[in-house]
Amino acid sequence: MKTYSQKTAEISRDWYLIDASTMPLGRLAVIIADKLMGKSKVTYTPHTDNGDYVVVINAKDLIVTGNKMVEKMYHHYSGYPGGLKSLKLEEVIEKNPAIAIEAAVHGMLPKNKLTAPRMARLRVFAGAEHAHTAQNPKEIK
Repeated sequence: MKTYSQKTAEISRDWYLIDASTMPLGRLAVIIADKLMGKSKVTYTPHTDNGDYVVVINAKDLIVTGNKMVEKMYHHYSGYPGGLKSLKLEEVIEKNPAIAIEAAVHGMLPKNKLTAPRMARLRVFAGAEHAHTAQNPKEIK
């Protein structure tokens, strides 16, 4: 029996819709990373980017457990002395809730040349409205 290796011409991508207000951030990021990598497909091939598109809505209503809302910190360093900026999770959600979800998903993807195209297929919206209704995304409960 030969090992199946998917070709790039055989890739078919679906669209999925996930509501961020239904589950905690970590579980949400695992499901999103799984769909972006294509690991839930039978045709999964590690060296081929055969993942799907993921649309996340209600990012402003993000759920976290414990005291993460006030204790979890996001850091950004400009590269200059004194250029370290730190924000709490509640401040990040207030400013731009997509940053928290994208950071969590990016941390769960493998660090290789396929990470950037996978992250490009992630679309995060703060409210319940999104711009991808024409793609008829399948809702994930």
